[in-house]
Amino acid sequence: MSSKPIIYTKESLIKKLKKISGMGWIRNARRGNHGGIGNTLEDLLGIKENNLPIPNAAEWELKTQRLHTVSLCTLFHMEPSPRAIRFVPQILLPKYGWKHRESGLLYKKGEMSFRQTIHGAKPSDRGFMVKIDRSNKKILISFDAKEVSAGNKEWLKSVSKRIGLGELNPQPYWGFDDLEHKVGTKLLNTFYVQADVKTIRGKEYYNYCKIMMLCKFSFEGFLRALETAKVLVDFDARTGHNHGTKFRMRQDSFPMLYEKKAVIL
Repeated sequence: MSSKPIIYTKESLIKKLKKISGMGWIRNARRGNHGGIGNTLEDLLGIKENNLPIPNAAEWELKTQRLHTVSLCTLFHMEPSPRAIRFVPQILLPKYGWKHRESGLLYKKGEMSFRQTIHGAKPSDRGFMVKIDRSNKKILISFDAKEVSAGNKEWLKSVSKRIGLGELNPQPYWGFDDLEHKVGTKLLNTFYVQADVKTIRGKEYYNYCKIMMLCKFSFEGFLRALETAKVLVDFDARTGHNHGTKFRMRQDSFPMLYEKKAVIL
């Protein structure tokens, strides 16, 4: 006979999270350490797969992250416009790409690569960056040959021969409306729990020490995060496969994306 499912109100969930925090160091409840922070917290709450059993649950999610990490969190995938052009495989890779380090080894000879992680704070070493055009409501990808580092001058010469050294034309972009809809449906109101982590004899232990309640996605906050290198655009393509264009975030910056922030612990 199955046990009665747990139903939380927001208030009772906050109370339970505080109680879990007060337990101190808790051993990872799962095999292996990958995803252990979230899985262990879900087990302690008696829930499955981030399925919060609270009223209006479709509007809420539980998000866990480890403190003091430098890894990036993938927010979502979205290819740039104009959609009539498959911009990454048709323009960026053949015109601005470079020889893949596994060309002729793991991959066939002549395999090209275009891997760039860019943002709006400054150009990458290959001259690419994000630019926010608020008047036309676009997030643009820009190329400036003058910003290419000295170590990439030979690559720049090849770009000059392939397409020239002017601005990208057409310039790839994401429209504000499309992007706001995409990210707004991904970033729901969130119970945001961060844990300190330590390892004892190969097994992770978690101390759920910081809890926030984040409400109402802020598109302006998202734009500011792009401009300050807290959100990044990640291209990862090679001749044989485009892994997709990702928007990724630095782990400590999640609260920037919400209008209302309530510190629980």
